[in-house]
Amino acid sequence: MKHIIALQDLAAPWSDGLEPTDAELDAIEWEMPLILAEVDLLDAEIIVLDRPATTLDDRRIRRARRRVLAARRALINQAAATASVPGGAA
Repeated sequence: MKHIIALQDLAAPWSDGLEPTDAELDAIEWEMPLILAEVDLLDAEIIVLDRPATTLDDRRIRRARRRVLAARRALINQAAATASVPGGAA
């Protein structure tokens, strides 16, 4: 009879792969403005879940949506600027 501890290594071996790689951390850092903007939008939407939205709440949600869109646009523009097209722009 095998012990559960002995089987644990077969099911989920402990390795260095448990930590995020440098590339994954760089990607998270690169997307951080978008992540923070989405968190702000989520916070603004959560506030109005249990009560009617006031004019201030509507403004807060609109501003948060605009920040999310601006962050997405900035990331897309950065990605397009860093991507190189062989032979120059067509």
